[in-house]
Amino acid sequence: MKKIAVLVGALACASIAQAATLEARDCWVRAMPPNLPSSGYFTVANNGDKPATITAADMPAFGMAMMHKSESKNGTATMSHVESVDVPAHGTLSFAPKGYHLMLEQPAKPLKIGSTIPLTLSFADKSTLNVNCEVKSAATVGH
Repeated sequence: MKKIAVLVGALACASIAQAATLEARDCWVRAMPPNLPSSGYFTVANNGDKPATITAADMPAFGMAMMHKSESKNGTATMSHVESVDVPAHGTLSFAPKGYHLMLEQPAKPLKIGSTIPLTLSFADKSTLNVNCEVKSAATVGH
């Protein structure tokens, strides 16, 4: 039984250590009318020696938050759902317009420009990262 407790403690420390090497910043959400999907953007920095894999995003202000990737191929814009996204070791990954982004649907209430809403990112190692996202007007941000 003592070995199990030590193992569980070691796994918890490893998860905390992984989370300590990650930082989310510059998070914002595009304010849209409640009947239209919104989008979320942020940057994750990974100061660790191993890649970190984002496996999910949770934003309680919305009923659904999915990771998507927009691409342009032969002049045609496409958007597809992605299950996971890797943040390289000693690198950054940005969710930005015309690239990776959060597709946010079913807002719990209308978004108020200038307010902040929480986002939790989940990783393959079971660690999580929290960041607050500013709500910005769709008219004042780049597409």
